Amino acid sequence: MEAYISILLVEDDENLGFITKDGLEDHGFHVSWAKDGQEAYEVFQSGKFDICILDVMLPKKDGFTLGKDIRKINTEVPIFYLTAKGLQQDKIEGLEIGADDYITKPFDMKELCLRIDNILKRTKFSDELGNKEVFQLGKIVFNSKELTLTHENEVQKLTKKESELLRLLCIHQDEVLERDVALRIVWGDDDYFLGRSMDVFITKLRKYLKVDPAITITNVHGVGFKLEVA
Repeated sequence: MEAYISILLVEDDENLGFITKDGLEDHGFHVSWAKDGQEAYEVFQSGKFDICILDVMLPKKDGFTLGKDIRKINTEVPIFYLTAKGLQQDKIEGLEIGADDYITKPFDMKELCLRIDNILKRTKFSDELGNKEVFQLGKIVFNSKELTLTHENEVQKLTKKESELLRLLCIHQDEVLERDVALRIVWGDDDYFLGRSMDVFITKLRKYLKVDPAITITNVHGVGFKLEVA
């Protein structure tokens, strides 16, 4: 966990707000708690936050309106919604605003913290990706924009997801790329069945890269994958 992650929590229920703030701080986060949408908007303008956790039903300014207003100021900060309704329409409206995740009340504090950790990991990795598009992997040139692997004038075309996954591996060459992080960045979720799909994609990438024996993608059991070039 980062030494200092700043969270804007917006919850009008005194008891839930206190419990949530306390639980987040126990997890190592710094929390600013606002109790209505207007106060939250003013707090957001005056501070720097790594993530915003917004209740949907708020006095003065509802959570969706607040999310839209935050997005006008900052298009990148992750937004997480707390909703008592659990309605499909709420989820759709939140995603249309650009929400990164949501959780239905009542929720488990451990699950909330894990979801936040995942959002922050994904954001951190996305920030690190930068704009690099072309990678030299041993004797292979990988162009992530053109979706190609070139080896001795032979070109292998990749699918978009194959390219996205290989680009993540290249960015973190010689480091372990965690499964859940790769799944959330490339597939948008870390569902079990999507994990099986990712394993198939890893097998395909190994097949494409085997033209250069110096390149390996190693399984790190229970954690993720590591791309290495000898």
